[in-house]
Amino acid sequence: MEKLSTAAVLAAYQSGRRNFTGLDLRGVDLFEQDLRGSDFSQAQIQKAYLSYINLSNSVLFQAQLQGSELSVATMYSLDAREGCFDRAVLIRANLSNSKLTKASLVDANLQGADLRGTDLRGADLRGADLSYAYLQDALMTEAQLSRCNLFRAQRADVNGAICDRTTVYPDGHRSYP
Repeated sequence: MEKLSTAAVLAAYQSGRRNFTGLDLRGVDLFEQDLRGSDFSQAQIQKAYLSYINLSNSVLFQAQLQGSELSVATMYSLDAREGCFDRAVLIRANLSNSKLTKASLVDANLQGADLRGTDLRGADLRGADLSYAYLQDALMTEAQLSRCNLFRAQRADVNGAICDRTTVYPDGHRSYP
């Protein structure tokens, strides 16, 4: 697996490269970078610093982003099906109209994230913090929501999602709606 440094990723993108499939990008610092339209499918991007990055219209299919910092990232229309964002920080990230089908977001922090119109069917959100998130028209059928915090989440429709008594609903209760 080819490993690229932060400088190498930026230089490659500047020269027109958009395909970063399967690369080792662990620990890169791409703070405030505009990499929209890129393909990072199956890339290893764990513990990376990606706050304020623009990855709109990009592909992160089966990408591994465990423990990465993605606060206030712009990632609308992202294709991150089967991606792994376990323990990632996505506070106020814009993931609207994205595909996160069967993605793993275990213990991820999505406070205030924009997930309007996002496909979260079959996603694993156990222990995720979705407090104050925007979930209008988000598809959550068969999403795992045990230990998930949905307190004050806007327009969350958990019908068809897998909830239990550890799920905190938008109204703050821990009981089935």
